[in-house]
Amino acid sequence: MPSERQDAFLPQSYLFVPGSRPERFERALESGADAVIIDLEDAVEPTAKAAARENIANWVSRKSPVLVRINGRATPWFEQDAKLGALDGVAGIVLPKAESAEDVTATIALARRRVPVYPLIESAQGMWNAMDIAKAPFVKRLMFGTLDFIAEMGMPDDGEPLNHYRCQLALISRVAGIDTPVDGVTPDIQDVARIGHDALNGKRLGFGAKLCIHPKQIDAVHGVYRPGEQELAWAARVDEAARHAGAGAITVDGKMVDRPVLLRAQQILALAAALASRQAGAE
Repeated sequence: MPSERQDAFLPQSYLFVPGSRPERFERALESGADAVIIDLEDAVEPTAKAAARENIANWVSRKSPVLVRINGRATPWFEQDAKLGALDGVAGIVLPKAESAEDVTATIALARRRVPVYPLIESAQGMWNAMDIAKAPFVKRLMFGTLDFIAEMGMPDDGEPLNHYRCQLALISRVAGIDTPVDGVTPDIQDVARIGHDALNGKRLGFGAKLCIHPKQIDAVHGVYRPGEQELAWAARVDEAARHAGAGAITVDGKMVDRPVLLRAQQILALAAALASRQAGAE
């Protein structure tokens, strides 16, 4: 079941579904996405936000945990949206337009529960204060709202020109001691090659997941973030060599294995084991 669980597995795909389309909620859970975000913000018209909020309140349960993207703190819907965080079925709150640590603490105060928060960094102010935001209580991961960010910054596209800021968010996440950040959406749902390219770009810069706007994008994201056969085989060889090593240097495939390389191999094997366990639990 897609949710942000406290185990070795960290979601690599987050699928948005409009809060105004409750008939799609179950389908989103069955899409193969690691986590589902029911959206009350961009995907819902102002006149439909109250009804969408009711849809979520009437549907969520412990059996179907999801994240909820609420409306930002500066909007008239923020307070009622944030209160959804009190529901057991809400596994986390995605906070758009996050620009300060106070935005996070205000959200937690309204939820009245220690619900994980996923601040969306979507503005220059948010990027400037990203470290403070990352260190705020109950922040799980930063998410990069690439499309809004380039609009504010007057940048040409959401690809390579944003890589400097991606590196910043990855570094900030590491220093703040939170999980790897989540990259923004790829708007073209038909261009699978572009989705894979964008996911690989994020992975190379220290991101650990990607936002998706359509189930068609999920496989391409997983294909990048999940270890392939060759990578698993390499990790197993490194781990095996380390287990049987004496006091001398370790080499695998003609290359020296130091501690960072061993840690990377062990992370890959742990992820593979967590994925297998998750799959077995879903069957």
